Amino acid sequence: MSQELTYTNKLHAGSAFPEITAKLLSGDTVELGKPQNGADWQLVVVYRGRHCPLCTRYLNQLEGYKNSLREIGVDLVAVSGDSKAQLENHLNDLNISFPIAYGLELEQMNELGVYISDPRSEQETDHPFAEPGIFVVNQQGNIQVVDISNNPFVRPELQALVNGLGWIRNPANNYPVRGMHK
Repeated sequence: MSQELTYTNKLHAGSAFPEITAKLLSGDTVELGKPQNGADWQLVVVYRGRHCPLCTRYLNQLEGYKNSLREIGVDLVAVSGDSKAQLENHLNDLNISFPIAYGLELEQMNELGVYISDPRSEQETDHPFAEPGIFVVNQQGNIQVVDISNNPFVRPELQALVNGLGWIRNPANNYPVRGMHK
């Protein structure tokens, strides 16, 4: 049985991060890629949703790096395609204090260029969902670092990511956006 292949539009390093707004449980919205809290860069973490135990563990681990990110001027936000009710339920398993948004729509997932999967069953979830993605948006609103995966098992190791961002952010290193060869 052959499957029809679907191609996604991947965002490129150095390109402008798209204008995407997501909802917070407070009723407010957050504009992804727009740093808050005095930071001038933002780490946007796209996760699969409540149904994914690996996402839960990753988000909880990420909480431990929040202050290190803040010290190097990087704000943090996470987002998924879950519903408000799914996120509220997920909070029972999360121990985080950074903003987490919900309701990422298929069109927005496609705009981000993340891989999108269909649930294997109703027990998994009730909607197509984004596979993991990491976007680091710099002060110009451009993608400084991008990492996307087509499954939950491949994600950047957080200590290496934070250390690398610290090195990139150090003006003495004059480190450009990588992956720009045409």
